[in-house]
Amino acid sequence: MVALAAAAPGALAGADERAPGATPSFQVVGDGIPEPLAGVRGDVERGRALLVERAAANCLLCHAISDPGMRVAGNVAPSLDGVGRKLSVAQLRLRVADIQRLNPDTAMPSYYRIEGLDRVAAEYRGKPILDSRQVEDIVAYLVSLK
Repeated sequence: MVALAAAAPGALAGADERAPGATPSFQVVGDGIPEPLAGVRGDVERGRALLVERAAANCLLCHAISDPGMRVAGNVAPSLDGVGRKLSVAQLRLRVADIQRLNPDTAMPSYYRIEGLDRVAAEYRGKPILDSRQVEDIVAYLVSLK
């Protein structure tokens, strides 16, 4: 199964560098996105920081992790321990970018998808929650969790 999804330009800090009006797209193959979003590579340390940043991903609100430098907060979603061993890079990328494609009933937001969403706060309409670099940074960190 191959599908094409599009995301609109991000207006967040560190937004994708592209021509005005250009729309980044990604190709879903099976249950993953095999290619990095907008061709960017992620950074493990930036991804680790984004995991706890309340204004960004805030993953630890729901997910637990055994990282001594992070305060464990969540217990309503699967633990992130070993996720880099359990899922491929492509699978992790889709789960961060557009988890609702795999699980429409999840409480986790699709951080990169913008189309087909309901009840979107005004400041996020037409913009992804995370830009492609931020998604790739989080994916890089998750991959490191072996």
